[in-house]
Amino acid sequence: MLGSVDCNTGDELLGWDTDQFNTNERQTTTIMKTVIKMGGFRTGGLNFDAKVRRESTSLDDLFIAHIGSMDAFAKGLINAVYIIDSGKIPKMVANRYASWSESEFAAIESGKSSFDELESIAKKLGQPKAISGRQGSNLIVTCRIV
Repeated sequence: MLGSVDCNTGDELLGWDTDQFNTNERQTTTIMKTVIKMGGFRTGGLNFDAKVRRESTSLDDLFIAHIGSMDAFAKGLINAVYIIDSGKIPKMVANRYASWSESEFAAIESGKSSFDELESIAKKLGQPKAISGRQGSNLIVTCRIV
């Protein structure tokens, strides 16, 4: 189903791409993880439809920019394979939501609880304990930069 990926990037604050070469390893890791999860490419591939900045006009600059972006996507692919093969993220998600498999929470998750039942559970349990989602630290542990 996946044809090709337009690999250009831009300033995240603009809301649209500016046809720059993507060299952000975290972004390329996320992109390549999605490509793998979708079954890879059957046709097409990575489309480096980008340009160097206006001040950079030499063919050498264009050549080097292509290589830099291809390297970023290659590292992104290596990282994505490691993240998927390690199985760490599904384990972290399962651990984060482990309590939802308990009987009363399973009923809530499946949508079979009434508001009265939810109120009763909330009163019985009281204020929940704050548990860190570890969004920042897990990425560092999970992603092996090579």
